[in-house]
Amino acid sequence: MSTAAQRRQNFIRFFREKTGTKEWNMRDVAEMAQKMGWPLPKQADPLDLLAKQFADAAGEETREDKVTKRPYKANLNFTKRSGDGKQLWLWFDVDDATRHQMVKGVRLYREQMVSEAVIAVNTVEHWNRHHVDQKPLPFVTDLTDDVQERLHGAEKRAS
Repeated sequence: MSTAAQRRQNFIRFFREKTGTKEWNMRDVAEMAQKMGWPLPKQADPLDLLAKQFADAAGEETREDKVTKRPYKANLNFTKRSGDGKQLWLWFDVDDATRHQMVKGVRLYREQMVSEAVIAVNTVEHWNRHHVDQKPLPFVTDLTDDVQERLHGAEKRAS
């Protein structure tokens, strides 16, 4: 049994085969799908859309540390199960956060970073195995030097 995501992935492959493209825009994929009879999604609940807009805005907000002048995330989040078993995303302001909130929020933030690094390593290793005639692409997951370079670069620009 295929999921909706798998059916969409199959259609993307079909689109690529039909158009012969190596790069594509998802709107073009959606237009072809619609022309071929794919139903358009039903309108989302306006309250859910507004909540997502607020979540996006909260996730994008940064502030500047008054001492270091470095930017930091103003808001973090974590998940919690409600009484009826639904997953809730709870947001908090870093400036007002308790240690408990920060531990949960930073743990989730780190897990997201690690997940991205794992899939990036897998992607690069896959490409390297399929392109043995080319110089292998490196993908360094230790970002310590990169982070330090950005931190010190920002300090030099500020002075």
